[in-house]
Amino acid sequence: MSLNSFGHLFRVTTWGESHGPALGCVVDGCPPGVAVDADTIQHWLDLRKPGTSKYVTQRREPDAVEILSGVFEGVTTGTPISLLIRNADQRSKDYGAIADAFRPGHADYAYHVKYGIRDHRGGGRSSARETAARVAAGGIARAVLADMMPGMRVRGAMVRMGEREIDRAAWDWDEVARNPFWTPDAGAAADWAGYLDGLRKAGDSVGAVIEVVASGVPAGLGAPVYGKLDTDLAAAMMSINAVKGIEIGDGFAAATLTGSANADEMRMGRSMDDIVEVTLDGGRLDSTRQYVIRAATDTEKERWFHVRDVSVVDEDGASVTLHLPRRALSERGMHHADLTIIHGAGKPEFTSNHAGGVMGGISTGQDIVVRFAVKPTSSILTPRATVDRFGNETEIVTKGRHDPCVGIRAVPVGEAMMACVLLDHALLHRGQVGANRGTVGG
Repeated sequence: MSLNSFGHLFRVTTWGESHGPALGCVVDGCPPGVAVDADTIQHWLDLRKPGTSKYVTQRREPDAVEILSGVFEGVTTGTPISLLIRNADQRSKDYGAIADAFRPGHADYAYHVKYGIRDHRGGGRSSARETAARVAAGGIARAVLADMMPGMRVRGAMVRMGEREIDRAAWDWDEVARNPFWTPDAGAAADWAGYLDGLRKAGDSVGAVIEVVASGVPAGLGAPVYGKLDTDLAAAMMSINAVKGIEIGDGFAAATLTGSANADEMRMGRSMDDIVEVTLDGGRLDSTRQYVIRAATDTEKERWFHVRDVSVVDEDGASVTLHLPRRALSERGMHHADLTIIHGAGKPEFTSNHAGGVMGGISTGQDIVVRFAVKPTSSILTPRATVDRFGNETEIVTKGRHDPCVGIRAVPVGEAMMACVLLDHALLHRGQVGANRGTVGG
């Protein structure tokens, strides 16, 4: 088993090494007829590529994607899509000194023990360079999701660098694109700049925590027990180079909560799709139709209540004239002015999201929230004790171009993995049940 593939119906196989001539992926199971071209994918690769700021590796790679198969006249054909990204700026000589010695904290030793051979140039297959292929596959997945789930959005951000966290009260998604750290907190970005500068000049590195949020995901994706959506999300994120931990929703913090605090309470939502005008008039109520009524109170706040006995006097399609009891309004401190009537009560709503949008392995329709922890880069200039493959104790210093915080460029990788998993489960869901079977309040 090669184990270089992931996914069930939407299946991605990545290949290539950090200092080889190229790397890439094969995407199988993509539905036909989806508009895709190189620019569609390149947009996402440009967000991940190295050399974009002084806070990431200065290796200069254009990461220009080439589509070799599976796309014809600008649309997918339903056959395997092969994507190639050529390496252009390798400096393998920088790794000569570590050809025989193992970097502490790196996969060098584990690869050597398992295979008896390893590509020391940039880490070979264990290098984060492999993630470029994942981002390319994620670009395909996003294009399909845009067709299947209009309005669905996947976004990521760095929420912690080392011991320094963001202020969640200052969260601004627009800020993510305005700083080199992918953080939604402008204050944190300013603080991290000086902090990482110091570490970089000292020849050291630091870890990070990334949060990926998918909004607009319908309820029903995922399956019980062994096909859980959160199982596959966790596996996808853990497969990213340097990731050491995963949380979904409150994650480990849920263990500190009581059952009453952790429960995401539910209520019936108020659908705004069927708003009609209401004309208030005095009179007798005779019907038993139920509506939700909204009006201004004496304190200028909105108050909601059910009026079960409502008489429809006139209905011409858009406007409805109702007779409502003045006494019912006055008892609730409401004006006898304009009212808004909302037919039905909409869909269920949650008052919190401790579960991170997944319960029982199935999406609930809430935002899906995943966080993953990225360890510090192992290739640093700070000397560390190690051994070589001959059994000699030695000291190692890693020269070359490396990310002082590899978590920065992990954000678009996490987004890509989220997109791939969501599409995979959307296709599985469509294949098994077609559309959701259960309804609430229908």
